[in-house]
Amino acid sequence: MEYRLLDLEQEERTAIVRISRPEKKNALSIDLIEELSFMAEDLKKRADLIAVILTGGDSYFSPGVDLSDPKLYEIFGEGLFQKRKAMEYGPRMCRAWEDLDQFTIAAIEGFCVGGGVALTASLDFRVMAESSFIRVPEIGLGMNMSWASLPRLVHLVGPARAKEIVIFAERVKAADAYEWGFAQRITADGNALSVSRKIAEHVAEKPPVQVAMTKQTINALTTALDRLTSHMDTDQFILSLMSEDFKEGVAAYQQKRKPSFTGR
Repeated sequence: MEYRLLDLEQEERTAIVRISRPEKKNALSIDLIEELSFMAEDLKKRADLIAVILTGGDSYFSPGVDLSDPKLYEIFGEGLFQKRKAMEYGPRMCRAWEDLDQFTIAAIEGFCVGGGVALTASLDFRVMAESSFIRVPEIGLGMNMSWASLPRLVHLVGPARAKEIVIFAERVKAADAYEWGFAQRITADGNALSVSRKIAEHVAEKPPVQVAMTKQTINALTTALDRLTSHMDTDQFILSLMSEDFKEGVAAYQQKRKPSFTGR
């Protein structure tokens, strides 16, 4: 596949994937999500790689799903059956990255929001720059946090902090993300990728089969019930789209004002 929105480079046994949609600060369009899914599938076939780093721009990772993407609104207008199938794009992307045999690291500079949090939570390790932050704004937009993200967040930060991240929808600074367990390293601004490279080099020194088997076993133990608990994500999202609160949330976001929700 030809990648237009991703850049790939290789340093010995490490692949570095950079999201490259600067005009939208790496907002996750349908095309970008599909490229990320295909990239993971391509990397999974690579026996010469032990580690994969996923990163974004020098001052941002991603603001989440691109709510201005025309293809997204085409999906919204589909019939229920087609809509349920099409809405699998996000969960499929996260699952593809979670299922990689290689050790995966997210190098995060600046903001990592919504779908960006969902994507990075599906990786093995997260390195955050000091001034970077994560935020999950979905509930404030009248949506649920989907893409099987809730169990992944619970694994990382525990149930109370997961509720705080998703329900409060506030910025979580890198220092708190580290203390809570979302991030595994904090580094100076502009240094997230170089620290990620050093971690990848350290992993690449280990025997690759043992690394892969260990990762697979830990993931299997941790995520055994994840798909059971998140299988209704898509239907909950579609239900959210039918609410007046979703329309109000998106309108308020576009008009840069505080939303007024009614529970309708």
